[in-house]
Amino acid sequence: MLREKCPLLTESAPQIGDVQVRNRGTFGGSLVHADPAADWPAAVLALDAEFEVAGPNGRRTIRGGEFFVEMMQSALQPNEILREIRVANTEKSVAYVKFAQKASGFAIVGVAAIINRAQRTVAIGVTGVAPKPYRATVAEKELQGKELTDAIIRAASEKVVDDIEPLNDIHASAEFRLHLARVHCRRALELAASR
Repeated sequence: MLREKCPLLTESAPQIGDVQVRNRGTFGGSLVHADPAADWPAAVLALDAEFEVAGPNGRRTIRGGEFFVEMMQSALQPNEILREIRVANTEKSVAYVKFAQKASGFAIVGVAAIINRAQRTVAIGVTGVAPKPYRATVAEKELQGKELTDAIIRAASEKVVDDIEPLNDIHASAEFRLHLARVHCRRALELAASR
């Protein structure tokens, strides 16, 4: 059923960690942990998810783009819990591609793409590149209302890292992450467009 209603989630899930992680970890727990290299954030950002949280002051809703605050920090307050994650149904024109760190399976770069053919829009969520996951809004605007030709996809993919300060650590240099983000954005868009 989920594969029909929201195929991006079922495409992302098998790429997370290893079997033990997938069987013991939780969707919500991963998101609240806000690891900048986790896979789920790219998907929920592209899906423009809503997070309902609850605490002693009642319930509130946090939009996907506001949920990830900084490295390893979500918008939840210390006295709140995540109650619900809401995502919309999508078309099948989706893709999640990543370049994984071999030992852990975490994304050095992960890109989720959703193409809405009826509205001629594209949503792109990126993880692993910056201190927090993000929507590639500059690249999305480049694609808005356009026919997704190879040239247009290639040009928009160059903008997936605009206004981003990339991570630079033992797993990958900043320059390598920027390169991988552009390549994987193009791949994700091409794959989503082929579906």
